[in-house]
Amino acid sequence: MMTDVRLDRSRTEGLVGRDRELEVLLRAASGAGSGSDETRMVLVSGDAGVGKTRLLTEAIDRLGRDGWRALVGHCLDFGEATMPYLPFAEMLGQVGEAAPELVERDLHPALSRLRHRASADEPTEGLDRAEVFEAMYALVEDLAALGPILLVVEDAHWADASTRDLISFLLSRRLQGRCLCLVTFRSDEMHRRHPLRKRVAEWVRLPGVERLQLDPLPAGAVRGLVEQIIGQPGVAFGDEYEDDIERIVQRSQGNAFYVEELVGAFLGGGWSLPEDLADLLLVRLDRLDEAARDVVRVASAAGQRVPHDLLARVAPVTEDQLEVALRTAIDANVLVRTGDTEYAFRHALLGEAVYDDLLPGERMRLHTAYAEAVRELHGSRQSANLARHALASHDLPTALQASVEAGDQAMASGGPDEAAGHYMTALEIYTRAAASLDDPPDEAELVARTVDALCSSGRPETALSLIDSHLRRLPADAPRLARARLLLARVEALRSTETDARPSLVSGEALELVGPDPTQLRARILSMHAMALIWDGDFDEARSRADEAIELAEQLDLPRVAADVGVTLTWLSQHLDLGEGSRAELKRIIAEAQERGDVLSEMRGFLRCGGLEYDYGELAAAQSNFLQAAHLAREIGRPWTIQGIAGRMQGALMAYMRGEWDEALAIADFRDEDPPPTARVMLEAVSFLVAAGRGDVSVLSRFPGLRERWHREGLVAVTVGGAAMELQSLRDGAAIAVATYDDVCRVLTPLWGESFGARVRLATIALAALADGAPRTPTAARDDVRATAARLVADADQVLAVRAEDERPFAIEGRAWEARLRAEVLRLEWLLGGRVDLDDLVGRWRLAVELFSDLGHALEEARARLQLALVLRAAGDGDASQAEAALARETASRLGARQLLDDLGSTLRAGAADAGALTPREREILALVAAGRSNGEIGQQLFISAKTVSVHVSNVMAKLGAGSRTEASALARRAGLID
Repeated sequence: MMTDVRLDRSRTEGLVGRDRELEVLLRAASGAGSGSDETRMVLVSGDAGVGKTRLLTEAIDRLGRDGWRALVGHCLDFGEATMPYLPFAEMLGQVGEAAPELVERDLHPALSRLRHRASADEPTEGLDRAEVFEAMYALVEDLAALGPILLVVEDAHWADASTRDLISFLLSRRLQGRCLCLVTFRSDEMHRRHPLRKRVAEWVRLPGVERLQLDPLPAGAVRGLVEQIIGQPGVAFGDEYEDDIERIVQRSQGNAFYVEELVGAFLGGGWSLPEDLADLLLVRLDRLDEAARDVVRVASAAGQRVPHDLLARVAPVTEDQLEVALRTAIDANVLVRTGDTEYAFRHALLGEAVYDDLLPGERMRLHTAYAEAVRELHGSRQSANLARHALASHDLPTALQASVEAGDQAMASGGPDEAAGHYMTALEIYTRAAASLDDPPDEAELVARTVDALCSSGRPETALSLIDSHLRRLPADAPRLARARLLLARVEALRSTETDARPSLVSGEALELVGPDPTQLRARILSMHAMALIWDGDFDEARSRADEAIELAEQLDLPRVAADVGVTLTWLSQHLDLGEGSRAELKRIIAEAQERGDVLSEMRGFLRCGGLEYDYGELAAAQSNFLQAAHLAREIGRPWTIQGIAGRMQGALMAYMRGEWDEALAIADFRDEDPPPTARVMLEAVSFLVAAGRGDVSVLSRFPGLRERWHREGLVAVTVGGAAMELQSLRDGAAIAVATYDDVCRVLTPLWGESFGARVRLATIALAALADGAPRTPTAARDDVRATAARLVADADQVLAVRAEDERPFAIEGRAWEARLRAEVLRLEWLLGGRVDLDDLVGRWRLAVELFSDLGHALEEARARLQLALVLRAAGDGDASQAEAALARETASRLGARQLLDDLGSTLRAGAADAGALTPREREILALVAAGRSNGEIGQQLFISAKTVSVHVSNVMAKLGAGSRTEASALARRAGLID
C-alpha cells in the first residue's frame, strides 16, 4: 500500500490528458468573430467528473492572458423549482470586475432586476422576456466592443427553459466583435426526454457551433493525474506500487473525479469504495422503479458486462418485465448497451457500488446461478466468466480449470494482460483446488504460461518474482523435469529485462536436469542456453550448443526452435566475423516464418535484422526492420513484449539519428496508450533525447523519474544519461556531467560488465563537457581536469582493448565515437593552453565528420563539423572553415537544434578574429594576458600605465567577443592569434 505517500489535492491544478480538447477551445476562440462576425459557441459535454470544469478553467486562464474577459454562470439543480436566467444573473454580477468601463453606465432595468433577484421563489412576472433578451444582447455587444468576451454557462443540463431560450436568441443575432459562448452539460444526464437534447440538436445545426465531447481520460493520462494528485509528478513509484496504480486506472475508467476519490481512499489504507462516493453513485438508482432496481442488482453480480441471455436466466422477472426494466435503466443512464446482446454499467464504479450494496447471501446465490447459466448456455466459450462466478461461489475446482482455459483463450486472442490475470488466479487457488480434480493442470507448465503472459504484457519483473517464488517453494525431491521447466521460464524472463544474474548458469542447470534424451524440452533449453552463452561472451561454447539445438530441432520438427537458433547463429556470425551472410540467413528465417504463420519467429527475425543493419550503418533499413517487429507485436496483441517495445524504441532512435526528429517523436508518442513502467520510460527516453538535441534544458526536470528505471533497461540509461550529460554541461558545468557519467557506469557495470561498448560514447560526451568548460577553467584547476580526462580515456581504452582481444571490432557507430573521443582529447588540451599540432587536430575532426556522415547521424555530424570549422579557422583556412560551418548550420536549422545554432553563431563570430583584427600592441598585451600577467605587471613590462593596459584589454575582449580574460585567452589560442 502507498500509505507513505501523501495526498495533495491542491496539486491537481495542472491540466492532464486534455491537450487536444484545449486546442479545440483555443482554436474556436481564435476564429470567433473573424469574417462572419457571428457568435461562436462550443458545446462541451461529458460525464459528471470527467473534467469539463477543469478544461474550461484552463481555457479561460489561457485566453485571459490574451486579453479575453470571461463571464461565468452556473446552472443549479433545484428539483421541481426553477430559477429563470440563473447563469446570466450570475454573469451580471461579474460585469463590474470584467469591464469596469461599463459600471459607470446603468444596466438596463430588466437586467438590473434580473441581477438583484435573490431566490427561486421570487416572482418573475415583472421580467419581460423580450426586454431581457434585447438588453442582454446589447450588453454582450458593449462588452465585445471593448474586447473579446467569453460567456460560459456551466451545467446546462440543469438550465431552465428561459436560459435555453436566451442562449438560442444570442446565437441567432449577429455581433460586432469577438464573442465565444462555452456551454457545458453532463452527457450522462441526457435521458431521452431531457429538454436539452432537442435544443442541442438545434444548436449544432447552426453555423459557428461546435460540439466537443470529453471522453474518459486515457490510461496514461490517469497515471499522470495520480502522480499530480499525490504531489510527485514525474517521480516513479517503484514496481511495488504498479499493481495499485493499475487498479486505480481500471476502476476509475478515466473519470478524473473518481481518480481523486480512489487515490484518497487508497492512501487512507483501503480499497473500499468511499462511502460518500458510493452514496453519490447510488442516487441514480432512486430514479428507477422496483423491477428495474432488481434487474440492476442482478446485473451488478455479472461483472463488467452481462449478456442478455445470462441476465434473462438469472433475473427473477419475466422476459417482458426484463425488457421494460432494461429500457428504464438505459434511459436513466444506469446501464448502456455494449454490442447487440450485452449490457454494462454506465461507469464501472456504479456497478461496484450496487454490488457492494448486496447482502453476502445475495451475492453467493447470484454467482452460483450465473455459473450454472454460463455452463449451460455458453460452455467453454465463456471460460473467463465461468471462472469468475465459480471463484465467487467457492467452486474452486471449476474455477481452476476455467481460469486456465480463460488464460489460454486470452493468449490466443492477443490479450496477454488478461491471460496473466487468469493464470495467476489459477496459481493462487492451485493447492486448494488441484486435489479435487482427476486430471489437474501441470503446475510447472502453468507457471511457465504465466511467465510467458507476463513477459508478453511488458511485466518481466513480475514474472521473475513469480518464478523465483515457485523455485524457492519447490521441494528438494520435486521431479527433475518440473524444475527444468521452471528454470527455462526463468531464463525467458531474464531475456526480457536487465539483471545482474547470469542466465547461462540458469540454463546450464536446466540442461543438466533435462538429461541427454532428444526431447522438445531439451531443444528449447539448448536454444536458450546458446543465447545466454552469447550474453556471457562465451562464443565457442555458444556455437557448439546452437549447432546441437538446431540439429535436435530439425530431428523433432520444431520450426520455431530452429528459427530461434538461426537468429542466435546470426549473432555469433556478427560477433565473430561480422559476416555478410547473416543478412541472407535472417531473410530466409523471416520468409519461412511468414510461410508457416509463425509471427513470433518473424518478429524476432525483423528485430535482429534491424540490429544488423544498424551495425552496418544502414539506418533507414534498420528503422524499417525495427518498426516491422513492433508492428507485428502490436498485431498479435503484445506491443509491450521485449521484441515489440525494443523494436519501437530502436526504430525511434534510428529516426532520431537520421535527423527525422518529428518522426522519432511520433513513433514514441504513447499518449493514447498505457504502457507498463519500463516500456513507458523507454519511449520517454526518445522525447528526452530530442529535447536535449534541441538544447531544451528544462527537460532535465524529467531526469529523476527516468533515472529510477535505468536498472530495468540499460538502453534507457545510455540514452537518457548521455543526453542529460550534454544538458548538464550547459546548465551546471562539466563536473555534474562527469558525475552523471559515473552514475551511468555504476548502474550498467553489474548488468553489462565493466567494458560495455556504450562506455566509449559516454566517455566522449563527458570529455566534450570538459573541453567546453576549458576556457573558463582556472589555471590552478587545469591539472585536475587533465586527470579526469585521463580517467575517461582509460575507461574507453579498456573497452577497445577488450574488444580487440576478443576480435570483436566496433561497427561504424563505435568507430565514429572513438574518432570523436580522440578529437575531444586534443581539443581539451588545446583549450587548456597545451601545445597541440593543429594539423593533427584537423585530421582527427575530419575523421569524426567522415564516420558520422557515413553512419548518417545528422546531429553528431553537424557537431563534428562545427569543431572542424573552428580548428580550420585557427589553422588559417578560413574558406574551408566557412564551408564546414555552413553545412553544420544547415543541419542544425533543419533539426531545430537551437544550442548548436547558438554555438555556431557565437563561437564562429569569436573565432573570426585574425591577425589583422588586433593591433600589434593589442596582440602583445593579449599574449601577456594569456600568460597570466596582471594589468600592473603588463604596464611595467611595456612601460605604459595600468589604466592604458586596461583600455587595451577591454578592446581585445570586445573584438574577440569574450566575457573574461580567461575566455579571451582561450579564444585567441583557438583562433591561432597566440601560441
